[in-house]
Amino acid sequence: MTPHGRALAILRHAKSEWPPDVPDLDRPLAPRGIRQAPEAGRWLADHAPRIDLAVCSPAARTRGTWELVAPELPDPPEIRYEARMHGATAGTLLRLVRELPDEANIVLLIGHNPGLEDLIAYLTGVGIGLKTSAAAVLSGDLTWPETDAGRLTLRSGPSR
Repeated sequence: MTPHGRALAILRHAKSEWPPDVPDLDRPLAPRGIRQAPEAGRWLADHAPRIDLAVCSPAARTRGTWELVAPELPDPPEIRYEARMHGATAGTLLRLVRELPDEANIVLLIGHNPGLEDLIAYLTGVGIGLKTSAAAVLSGDLTWPETDAGRLTLRSGPSR
């Protein structure tokens, strides 16, 4: 990777439950999500093995996804929980990406649709479906503040 080469790995949370009277933020993973999240971790280990930082929505289903993905990575990165990611639009996610620390060359975002799919389409010009537990890796030769429409390439994905 060049001095400013960046990779943005994007992971949609694993399949979640819809229990009655449970706020959206507190929805847990479904049994299928518990089975699938480690598979997503193994895919990430193959396609983005040296993640420097993970940024995750604080929702229970995204936190649970991370807890099952992290053990599958060769060297799990620091995790930051970011409240703005829950229910985020592509615009909000783009602002978060532009704020990423310069020393983090490969960053994993763990969040929700439709924001993640919209962000991928905006950054790459390629529309993809991102099912639960699916991941994609985007890359580009830029600094995080330079991230904008069409500036990244879809390198791998979606994983499912």
